Amino acid sequence: MSPEMDLDLSGGGGCSDSEPFALRVLGDSMAPEFEHGMVILIDPSAAATHGSYVVAQVDGEYLFRQLVIEDGGYFLVALKEDHRRLAIPGREAIVGVVTQRAGTRRSQHKRYA
Repeated sequence: MSPEMDLDLSGGGGCSDSEPFALRVLGDSMAPEFEHGMVILIDPSAAATHGSYVVAQVDGEYLFRQLVIEDGGYFLVALKEDHRRLAIPGREAIVGVVTQRAGTRRSQHKRYA
């Protein structure tokens, strides 16, 4: 999943809006925690808190970033410093929270609270 990605979450896939879904990470904006090719599990019903890894909708695009909440504002930040920090209007922009990741090796599997 790149910083911007085509993602149709309109419900045509047979899943309800509250069911977890998986995406593959493309690019390196979230490395080293999420390497290119890893699979992430997103839970739309999980609570997004400061530091959560989230998928959010911004200006019609879907982004995979870390959520930062400070001074009453909500921001999306990449783990790679060469990507800009984006302000979002609030939790309503968040599609879901990353709850697991899986790589090609078992040692790359991890759960997030």
